[in-house]
Amino acid sequence: MNEAPKHNGTGAKKVAVIGAGIVGVSTAVWLQRSGCEVILIDRLGPGEGTSYGNGGILASCSIVPVTVPGLLGKVPAMLLDRKSPLFLRWSYLPKLLPFLRHYLSHCKASETTRIASALNDIVGDSLEQHQALAEGTGAEKWLVPSDYLFIYGNRSNFEADSFGWGLRKANGFSWQELEGDEFKAYDPVFAEDLTFAARLSGHGRIADPGRYVKDLATSVTSNGGRYIKADVSDFRKENGTVSGVVTDQGVIDCDSAVVTAGVWSGPLAKKLGMKVPLESERGYHVELVEPNIMPRSPVMLASGKFVVTPMDGRLRVAGLVEFGGLDAPPSRRPIELLLENISKAIPNLTWKETREWMGHRPAVSDSIPVIGEAPGLKSVFMGFGHHHIGLTGGPKTGRILAGLISGDRPNSDLSAYAPARFA
Repeated sequence: MNEAPKHNGTGAKKVAVIGAGIVGVSTAVWLQRSGCEVILIDRLGPGEGTSYGNGGILASCSIVPVTVPGLLGKVPAMLLDRKSPLFLRWSYLPKLLPFLRHYLSHCKASETTRIASALNDIVGDSLEQHQALAEGTGAEKWLVPSDYLFIYGNRSNFEADSFGWGLRKANGFSWQELEGDEFKAYDPVFAEDLTFAARLSGHGRIADPGRYVKDLATSVTSNGGRYIKADVSDFRKENGTVSGVVTDQGVIDCDSAVVTAGVWSGPLAKKLGMKVPLESERGYHVELVEPNIMPRSPVMLASGKFVVTPMDGRLRVAGLVEFGGLDAPPSRRPIELLLENISKAIPNLTWKETREWMGHRPAVSDSIPVIGEAPGLKSVFMGFGHHHIGLTGGPKTGRILAGLISGDRPNSDLSAYAPARFA
């Protein structure tokens, strides 16, 4: 049971939200709508990190974790294959091993089924959650309802992924199978050797993810919230409750705090007595500016595990996974592979300029986000660890957190996401 909210002199509960990516900004918007006073804190600025560089797809069907049955046996060959979507900086391996032991222990059908169910509750209605979040903020213009296609070489390739598609079906997803001429009639831009697609309706895309998050943050400050550019390092604790956050700009008073700092949430969780197995799942994108071809819908090219998303004046090609920590510079091979892959997938594609990006997806070892109240310390809440579905699940996560803080507890079981599992 949450304590009754404390209030500042204005009568509104003062909440410090640490991290201004999609999860933090969503939390701030919903907190403000519930009557709280919001202080948004970020070391870089709203939408400057992973929320800027994601694939831009509201991928409600992305409930199948990386850790599917059989992955463990495939990893060695993938790491030695220059065309594989998995990369590792070998010098980082000793530090990564404890995380990998936890991570790979979930490569079981029972675990994957459990994880998929938990993820579905966060991302399954992503388009509707984004529409509700963005309404009246000025960010609505970046939301585009769309299909989402998974493209395969042929039907046999699709059927080889039957375990994942079975999980989607069990969680309520349906799709249309497009093959041969029917697929070409839907979108003729793809290579002749790509002959099969699973088309899922009711999805969406963001035409400019970075500007979308910035517009949401601007709506918070326009409605009386504060934004402070600062680096948070600790919490001020009084009588088992947090009363402020410690930053490089001084202590910021608050009645509640929310940790939504992505992969940088790990050190803050430690200050709260938690050891979360959290790693950077380094992701890459290339943007092709002013392309001569735009696909009809965002797509996942299944063989290369990368997505192609039409955006405002450009095409974003994103994906791949690299484990290498927070400090190493971007690798060249993932960028080269994305460019090779898109040129094969859309053979007649040309563009005027290429932009490159690398960022840090927050990966928890059990593939389930950390959402809820911190154990053992009242008035501190957490929302991080969404791997590659942060944009998709950000609005629902923010809504849940705002409800917990304002006392309007969601009518759903949140035990799968509980921070206490890492206490």
